[in-house]
Amino acid sequence: MKIFAERLKELREEQHLSTRELGKEIGVSNIAISRWEREVRIPNIENLVAIAKYFRVSADYLCGLED
Repeated sequence: MKIFAERLKELREEQHLSTRELGKEIGVSNIAISRWEREVRIPNIENLVAIAKYFRVSADYLCGLED
């Protein structure tokens, strides 16, 4: 899920958000965000959808299925 990690970090940094700020917005810890960005863990479907909605992108984009 390297592409997911890269896109999540890119989107977060484009919005000038810390991992803590993004976590608060979508209801997870900053540690979860950090683990996703470092490819230690992957988000569950609910969190994937929350991220996609927050950034107004598709889950397919986040997962690298579309550009």
